[in-house]
Amino acid sequence: MSPPMITAPLTELSQALAAKRLSSVELVEGLLARIDRGNGRLNAFLTIDRERALDAARSADVQRSRGTAGPLTGIPIAHKDVLMTEGLKTTCGSRMLEKFIAPYSAFVVEQLASGGMVLMGKTNMDEFAMGSSNENSFFGPVTNPWNADYVAGGSSGGSAAAVAARLVPAATGTDTGGSIRQPAALSGVCGIKPTYGVCSRYGLVAFASSLDTPGVFGQTAADCAMLLTAMAGHDARDSTSLDRPGEDYARDIDAAVTSKPLAGLRIGLPREYAGEGTDAAVARAIETALAEFRRLGAVTVDISLPNVHLSVPVYYVIASAEASSNLSRFDGVRYGHRAASYSDLDDMYCKTRAEGFGAEVKRRILVGTYVLSHGYYDAYYLKAQQVRRLIADDFRRAYDDCDLIVGPTSPTAAFRLGEKSDDPVKMYLNDIFTIAGNLTGAPAMSIPCGFDERGLPIGLQIQGDHFAEARILNAAHRFQQVTDWHRRVPPEFAA
Repeated sequence: MSPPMITAPLTELSQALAAKRLSSVELVEGLLARIDRGNGRLNAFLTIDRERALDAARSADVQRSRGTAGPLTGIPIAHKDVLMTEGLKTTCGSRMLEKFIAPYSAFVVEQLASGGMVLMGKTNMDEFAMGSSNENSFFGPVTNPWNADYVAGGSSGGSAAAVAARLVPAATGTDTGGSIRQPAALSGVCGIKPTYGVCSRYGLVAFASSLDTPGVFGQTAADCAMLLTAMAGHDARDSTSLDRPGEDYARDIDAAVTSKPLAGLRIGLPREYAGEGTDAAVARAIETALAEFRRLGAVTVDISLPNVHLSVPVYYVIASAEASSNLSRFDGVRYGHRAASYSDLDDMYCKTRAEGFGAEVKRRILVGTYVLSHGYYDAYYLKAQQVRRLIADDFRRAYDDCDLIVGPTSPTAAFRLGEKSDDPVKMYLNDIFTIAGNLTGAPAMSIPCGFDERGLPIGLQIQGDHFAEARILNAAHRFQQVTDWHRRVPPEFAA
């Protein structure tokens, strides 16, 4: 079996398995070998479920022999370690949950398992999904597959790096302020955050409940469409889960190819995205990509999002407030880490949380507690929610004039490990283009569109109105039919 076969995109693997050119056991064994060779360098996986993966692969091959398999049956996947997986560790990248074994599985984990996917393991992440570089993990940073001196992005850096290095064909992530799209951009893969509520948050260990959104990474837009179709759905256990008919997110992707497949598509270009702070190489790559979209038949229109520049401060008030509330459950009483020695209950709380949480988590808890405290709630939290509405209104008006909004995913390509660790604000600004998608709850995707002078990948973000996932995925797919950025593999992992 040749390496290119096991490192192919998910859609091609599905066809190979269906045609019996490859067995699930061969695929899983080959990828486990790649993980063994590559994970020491990347630190992408925290847990590898070797025996259960092989057992699941054998079962998948039996299903295929009986003709009862689905399109995803026998295809490996990894889950971000913030999603509960029954019987496996779910650490959230934190000392607080270092030894915690999940007693049940998250909804999206259940959905993909019921589709026949084979769980390979759990991926590294910024602690409790708080970070933009995957340097905040208690278990060490994830390194960029294209250059070990650079970050992979965060908080879903382990998932992004694992897909980029072709250790797995697909992985889940969660996106609270860009935590799927930003690492997808920095690692050179595709990542989509669907509309809030399309994928249930049940079993997702909460960071900021009004922002957290499960999503996926894949090599191609078609891969992401296939995965999203399988994992979306209503779940009565989640009060924010949307009860709406299921969709085939690949329905437009499967349409016949024409010379102008995007004819009539209006792409909005926010003037606010063209300001200072965006690296010149990123700006050039975006302009080149836009020219390609125009050749495919799309037209570009100038739009304005006058309040989008307030996204970062609004986000860090709201997200920190919700984190302060959600993380109060980690007190050493019911589960997770507990301090070894203490004098009384208050001392146990204090020592447990001081030992169990890292610096970034403590920072956000303190900020969130402050903005929710008496005398500051109206001035900070309430005001942030009001401005959040203004930002959402800007996007709603913009979609009267365009169908999709396109721009950079991140203002720069990947930065060096440790480069921004001492400056939280500088780190936070790395998410300046992605945060608005979480504040509005609308879908957004990042796809590869070029490289900078250091050979590091650049991501292009495609945003749409609520429930526009199929349109976003189709635009990304048509772009990928005429470009090859998504097919490039880090040289170290090409063999």
